[in-house]
Amino acid sequence: MITLTKRNGDKFLVNHHQIECIEMIPESKIVMANHDFFLVLESADEIIQKIADYNAKIQDIYREITITDKR
Repeated sequence: MITLTKRNGDKFLVNHHQIECIEMIPESKIVMANHDFFLVLESADEIIQKIADYNAKIQDIYREITITDKR
C-alpha cells in the first residue's frame, strides 16, 4: 500500500493494485477499480515512483545475500 495526501492534507493508504487510472487535472484524480476516486496532491510521477518503490521493497530487492564457502 502507498501513502497519499488528500487535498485537505489528510494522509491515507491506497492499495495500488486497485488503481484503474490516474487523471491529471490540477491535482491527481486516482480512479479505483470500483470507480470510486480520490483527489490527491501528489503528481502522477510521484505516485508512479511510490508504486515502484513499494514493488521493489516487496520483491525483496534489498534481500541479504549469503555466501557459502565450499572449500
